[in-house]
Order: sequence, then structure tokens, then C-alpha cells
Amino acid sequence: MRCGNHTVVKEFILVGFPGIQKVKVLVFLTMVVTYSLTLVGNFTIIFLVWKDYRLHTPMYWLLCNLSFSGVCFTSAIVPKMMVNMITDTKVISFLGCMIQMYFYFFLGTCDYILVAVMAFDRYVAICNPLRYPIIMSGWFTFQLAVGTWLGALLSVLSSTIVLFQLPFCGPNVIDHYFCDIIPVLKLACRDTTALEWLSYVSTAIVVLSSLLLTSVSYLCIIATVVRIPSATGRQKAFSTCTAHITLASVFYGCSIFMYLLPEKTHTSGFYKTVAILHTVVTPLFNPFIYTLRNEKVKEVMKDTVKHICLLGEEK
Repeated sequence: MRCGNHTVVKEFILVGFPGIQKVKVLVFLTMVVTYSLTLVGNFTIIFLVWKDYRLHTPMYWLLCNLSFSGVCFTSAIVPKMMVNMITDTKVISFLGCMIQMYFYFFLGTCDYILVAVMAFDRYVAICNPLRYPIIMSGWFTFQLAVGTWLGALLSVLSSTIVLFQLPFCGPNVIDHYFCDIIPVLKLACRDTTALEWLSYVSTAIVVLSSLLLTSVSYLCIIATVVRIPSATGRQKAFSTCTAHITLASVFYGCSIFMYLLPEKTHTSGFYKTVAILHTVVTPLFNPFIYTLRNEKVKEVMKDTVKHICLLGEEK
């Protein structure tokens, strides 16, 4: 069916998870708890870094950016998903769908770049500690952060504009819990091969280049850690690196499966499960993984809690 240059479809139906009807309340409550922990965890990191001068370093400045990006990323998807899960409407407007898709890819691109930049920051700190203050200066770190946001903003803008202008004449049912580009393109009434390739190539460039920088950084870090004479120091460094690498592996693995592997490898249920890991689980664990074994953050958190308790007692 053709509909010229006019968009006939005014709203889409998000199928979501039709197989969870009997336990949807339990799943909904789990999502509420997970989303709440994501907000609390990430905003706590942002607050601590903003409040305490001991965390005014490039590493924590970048972590603040990652936390803020993670909050926005999951907030673009999860609240609407929870509303659709607990109600029977499952409707999203055409404009809302396009906006959700844009922010999903914009903020996802931010995360890829920030993870790579943070890996590079750790590489400099561990492998070139004497040059760290010079290389990762405050001004350079600020430029990295601004460049990340502007680069991500512009990198997905052109494809979103093209997608917004595509004609959609029906059907309007998206077999997903949010507006992802692959199921949305299937509904267009025009040949979308060129846009699919553009999306594939741009995603491959962002994901694989970020993965390459992250992998090289951690390989260099591991090579340096192996040479640490102290067994305790070596074990602690390996433990921290392992946590970071595990989280990065989940993050990149989900992206590669969803957007770079052939579509025939996807089944609807498994694809959505991987997407849940990508949109819900990773933003939840980001602040905890990057700060769990950090003594300085623990110290700042303890001091902050004590300060709040003292203020409460004074009142």
C-alpha cells in the first residue's frame, strides 16, 4: 500500500510482552524497583561528585556524564514500557515514537563513547601515571565530554530526520516494547533498504570503534597489572578490571546481537530479553560497578551520610 508523502499512521501499538499476562503485576513491580534503584544509584554518584572536592577528577567527571546519560537512556524507554505493561492501551503516538527512537540512539551513542573514553582514562592513569595530570587535564576532559554529547547528538540526527519523513500507511503494530529502528522500518510503505544500510553502517562504526578503543585500553591495563610486584595489589586491580570488562562485555554484546548480527539470528522473545539487558540492566549496574571497589567513593559516601545525620540531629 502506498500513501505518497503523507503519514497516515498517527500512532503505533507496542506489543510488549504478551506472554506475561499472568505475572504482569510482579514484573511491573520488579521494573519499578529496578528503575528506582537506577535513578537513586546514578543520581547519588552525580550528587557525590558535585558535592565533594575529593571527587573533582577526570575519572569522576566522566562517570557523572555516564550516570546522567544512563538515567536519560533508561528514562526514554522504561516509564512508557511500565505504563503499557500495566494497562491495556499499549499505544504510542507517531511523534512520541520518533522522539523515543531518537533519544534511545542518541543516548546509546553517548554511552558507547563514554565507556571508551573512561577506559582510555583508566589506561592513562594505570599505564602512564606520571603523565596523567598532563594528558587528562581538566580542559581536555571537558572537551571530551562536550565532544561526546555533540558528536552523539549529530550522528543520529540525519537518519532520524529521514525516518521521520517516511510514509507509514499501516499496519501499525510494533513487535517490541519500545520504538526500535528495525521493527519500525518494517512498517514503512517505502523501500527502506538505503536507510537500513545507513543505520547499520553508522551503528557498526560507533559500536566497533568504541569496542576497539575499550579493548585495547583494557589489554594494556592488564599487561601493566601483571607486572605489579604485590600480589594483593595485583589481585585488587584484576578484580576491578574484571568488573569493568564484564559490564562492558554485556553492553557491547547486546548491541552487536541487536544491530550487527543478521536479522535471521533473532527471535522475538530472545531479542526483547537482550534489549532488556541493554536498556534496563546496564544503566542499573553502571554506577555500582564503577564505584563498588573504589575506596575514595566509599569514604566520601560515609562522610556525606554522617554529615546528613548530624544536620538531622541538630534540627
